[in-house]
Amino acid sequence: MNRKQLSRRSFLHAGASATAVVVSAKSYARVVGANNRIAVGVIGSGGQGMKHITAFRKLANTGNLDVVAVADCWRQRADEGAAQSGDSRSIQDYRELLDLKEIDYVTIATPEHSHATIALKALDAGKHVYCEKPLTHTISEANRLQEKTHSSGLALQVGIQGMSDDSYASAGEAIRDGLLGVVVQAQIEYVRRYGEQGLFRKPGLRDDLPKPADLDWDKWLDSAPTTAWNPHHYFEWRNYSAYSGCIASDLFIHRLARIMKACDLLYPSRVVGMGGIWHRPDGRDLPDNFEMICEYPRGMSVYVLGTQSNRHGIEHCIRGYRGTLFFTKEGWVARDKDGKILAEHKKTGAEDITLHHANLHKHLRDDGQLNCPIEIGVAGVVAACMANESWRSGRMMAWDADKQDMVSATSLQ
Repeated sequence: MNRKQLSRRSFLHAGASATAVVVSAKSYARVVGANNRIAVGVIGSGGQGMKHITAFRKLANTGNLDVVAVADCWRQRADEGAAQSGDSRSIQDYRELLDLKEIDYVTIATPEHSHATIALKALDAGKHVYCEKPLTHTISEANRLQEKTHSSGLALQVGIQGMSDDSYASAGEAIRDGLLGVVVQAQIEYVRRYGEQGLFRKPGLRDDLPKPADLDWDKWLDSAPTTAWNPHHYFEWRNYSAYSGCIASDLFIHRLARIMKACDLLYPSRVVGMGGIWHRPDGRDLPDNFEMICEYPRGMSVYVLGTQSNRHGIEHCIRGYRGTLFFTKEGWVARDKDGKILAEHKKTGAEDITLHHANLHKHLRDDGQLNCPIEIGVAGVVAACMANESWRSGRMMAWDADKQDMVSATSLQ
C-alpha cells in the first residue's frame, strides 16, 4: 500500500486514537519470541538512547522484555549503553546488531540524518522499528520509509511520546462529534529560554576537542556530506542543516502531532516558516527562534510558536464556531463563547517513553493500534521540511500531492 492508496477516511476513522490502518500481527514477517518475550536492540546510546534503555529496565520484568544488544558508532557509548541495560552485547556497527536473529525490534535514537538509512535496513532485516522523531530528515526519505513499512508488514512506532497521552485522541472524537462546530484554527507552542551557551549547544565544548579514537566518524556521517571531524557537528548536530531541521523537526513535531491527531490532519496544503538566527549567530545555519503557520485542506490553520530566548508561552487550544477546546495538564476542557463548559476530559497516559514502548509491545502481541504510526510521522516531516524551506527561500511552500513533495506555492496557482 502506498500513501496515495491510503484514503483520508481510513486514516481518520481507524479508531479512538485516529491512527492509520493497523496491519494484523499475524501478517508480520517476524513475530515476538518464545513465551511472548520481546527482544530489543538499541541503536544509538547517547542522551536519548540512554532514556530508552532506562525505560527498558523498567519494562524488563513487567513487560517481559530483554535488551539483547546496544550499538553506537562511538564504542565508549555502546559499552556504556550495554552496561546500563544489563547483560547485553556492545556493538559498534549497527548492521551487526541487525544480523542478530533473536531481536524482534530495534529502537533508533541516532541523529535524525541517519534515521532513514537505519530504519530501512532494519525493515529489510525483518525487524519492527521504534524510530525517534523526526521520522526522517527529508521528505523523500519519509516517502521511501513509508512505502517500505507498508510493503514489509512490519510495525513502525514513531517516537512522538505525547501520542501516548489520550487527550488528543479524545479531543478528536469530541470534535468529530461536533463539540466545537466548524473548526477553523489551532495554536500551540514549544518555547524555552536557554542559558548563555545557546540553543542546543554543549557548555564548554572546545573547538579543538580531538575525535575520540574509538568513534567511527564516517559511520556517524552516514548520508551527510563528507567533512572533517568537527566536535560541534557531533555534539551539537541539531544546529546544522546537514543533520537536523532544528526547532521545526526536533521540537515542533512533538506539538504539531497533537493537533494533527485531535483535528484529523495529515499533509498541510501551504506552510510558512519565519524566524532567524536572532540571538546567537555562532556558526549555526538554522534558526535559534522560529514559528510556523500551516494551512490544511479541511479548512483550518495551525500556528506553532517557537521562541527559544523566552519561555513565555501561549495557550494550547483549538478554535471552532461553537467553542474553544483548551489542552491542560489534566487533559482538556471545552468552553463556549461565554466561558460555559461544554465538555471536559481527564487524561490517561502521558508523554512517556515507557508507555510509548508498552503501546508498541501491545501492538506486537495483541494487534492493538499504535499510538503514533508512520502516517503521523511522515506528515510531521512534511510540515517541518516545508517550514524550514519557507524560511530559507522566503517563499510560501505548498504540498503537491501528485509529486508527493513540496513546491513553491506560486507554482500551483
